[in-house]
Order: sequence, then C-alpha cells, then structure tokens
Amino acid sequence: MQSKHRVFAEDLLLAAAAEGEDHFDRVPDSLVLLIFNKLADARSLGRCSAVSRRFSALVPLVDDACLRIDRVIPADAADAGAPRPRAALSHLLKSVLLAVLKPFAHCDAKSASPQKHAQQQQQHHSPAQVLRNFSSIRSLRMELPVSDVGTDDGVVLRWKAVFGSTLQSCVILGGTRVDRAAAAAAGPPHAPSSAPPAGDDDGGSIPESLYTNGGLKLRVVWTISSLIAAATRHYLLREIVKEHPTLERVALTDAGGQGTLSMGRDQLREFRDRPLAAAPAAAANRTQVPACNMKLRYAPLLELSDGTRIHGATLVVIKPVGDAGGKDLDELGAGAFDGPLREAVAALGKRRAYLLEMNGF
Repeated sequence: MQSKHRVFAEDLLLAAAAEGEDHFDRVPDSLVLLIFNKLADARSLGRCSAVSRRFSALVPLVDDACLRIDRVIPADAADAGAPRPRAALSHLLKSVLLAVLKPFAHCDAKSASPQKHAQQQQQHHSPAQVLRNFSSIRSLRMELPVSDVGTDDGVVLRWKAVFGSTLQSCVILGGTRVDRAAAAAAGPPHAPSSAPPAGDDDGGSIPESLYTNGGLKLRVVWTISSLIAAATRHYLLREIVKEHPTLERVALTDAGGQGTLSMGRDQLREFRDRPLAAAPAAAANRTQVPACNMKLRYAPLLELSDGTRIHGATLVVIKPVGDAGGKDLDELGAGAFDGPLREAVAALGKRRAYLLEMNGF
C-alpha cells in the first residue's frame, strides 16, 4: 500500500504536469551546483548536461570533478614501452632495469600499427578532451584503470609523489609479503614492533638480510619504477593544467591504490610558470626525474598493532638534490600515508637510515 505522503506528492506532480509547470525549476542554481559537485564524476556530469539547457549551462561551473580513465593512449604509440633511465645508483641499475621493469599496462602495445592507433584515438577521448567543457574546476581527482608498477603476488607497494614543474618529493613503502598473525588477530591490540631483531646489528652498513635473494636489487627496481610511474602521470597532466587555470588541487591515482601523484596550489602555479623538463628521447612521454637524495629504512619483519605483519618492510623517502626548503626527509615520510600504512612508516622511522644518491634520468 502506498503511503499518504507518496500519493500526495504524486498528485502534486500530476497537477503540475497538467499545468505545464516543472517544480525542479524552482530549485536554485546554487543547490543544483551543490548536487553536481557531490556527483563529481565527469562522465555522469556530461550526461547530465544533455538533459536540459539549464543543466548544460550549470555543469561547466562545477568546482569538484573526478575522472576515471578507461585507457591512456600515448602521444606516440611507436615509442610506448618500458622507459629506460640513463643512470641511477651506478651500474647496478643498468643491469637490472631492462630485465625487470614492465611497460605501463594502461598504454598501447609497442607493436600497435599506426592505423589501429588512429582508430583507437577516434573511439577514446583523452582526459583533456573529456574535461575541456569544465571551466571552473578547482579540485580534480583522476583514476587510472590499473597500477603502473607490476609486482609479484603477495608484494605490497605504495607510493606518493608531489610534483611542481618537476619532482619535489616521493615516499615509497613496500614489503615482500603481508600477512596476519592468527594469535594477534584474536588477542588485544598491542604496540607495533619496531626494534631490530637479535643478531641484526648492522654496524652502520646495509644489513645482510637486505642482500639475500636479490633483496636490494628488488628495492632499487621498486624505487625507479615508482619514480617513472609518477613522472609519466605528471606528463599526462600538462595539457589539463594548462587548460584549467582555476585548478587548486590535483590527485592522480589508480584503481589498485598503488600510487598517488598530488599537486597543490603552489605546485600548480610552479607547473604553469616554469617550462616542463621532458625526459630524454629514449624515455618519451614522461617528465625528467632530477638527481635525488634518498633515505632508506628497512626491517626484515614489521608487526603492526592490528596483527598485520609486513615481511621485508622498506621505506624510501626521496627529495631532489639541492632542495633545502620545505620538509626534511623524515617529515615527508611521516605524513605520506594514512591508517595502517602510517603506523608502518612510523615504526620504520625508528630503524637505522641509509643515505643514498641517485642521478637524474
């Protein structure tokens, strides 16, 4: 049985329809814009703009937008593939990068023909094209369909990078395996374990456990791959930032939650004012990564308060060489993640730090 309120509402609507009156026209534009901002999804907003002339005039005025990207088509499909840095962390990287780094899964294959590439471009709009009709965006969140860095099963890898016209900072948190202790899950929460295990006194050098089974090589690959992923995302934003001067915040994530590229008001201003430093021709479609200082912290086993255990836990904090302003490396790491990952970073912050340098690429 229908409620009295619903019957009464339907009677009002029928009466209004008979008189040719639309009650939605009484809703002020400011309230409609508030609804559109809550909706946020760029494609849904595009559909809303086709409903009426009023909606078509209001949709471009939203200031919050979210765009989920189905596929990223590179500017030059013939050059799409795994980027190759020139030199970083000496000859070690040269011997492992080409064998381990995987091409970006959301880019077209290197073997795609020009004709097929042209057909794909006709069928898929670029992110800049989708956002072109929005004139007042202040906050933009974009989501890629897949993670950039391929990892083995069981491996956890998270990164957060901040860019202006070039890299300003990057924090990487990884582990070779994550599991939960059954006893800890059943018992009360306890403080995270961060003290070095017995026999792990490294005397100031990188611990032996980090070298075992290619452990250091793996972390080098995580670092370079994450930086390449961040630089590629940054390059993707160049046209969007140029066409939307109202932007104050940008976050470019992926569906798997692996990495986040963020830019605030100051970073966006710098991005517009300074020319973009493109990477060498051998690594097209990404921004050049400058020479950096890195601080690495490592724990063979890290146990968190909720029982989560991270094996081979590694924290890498990166900042360009010569950047004396802003936060130091420890402060950058502390505020990079939330939830259990924040706890993991805090626990790793108590471990010994190893300073490394990396050439630009």
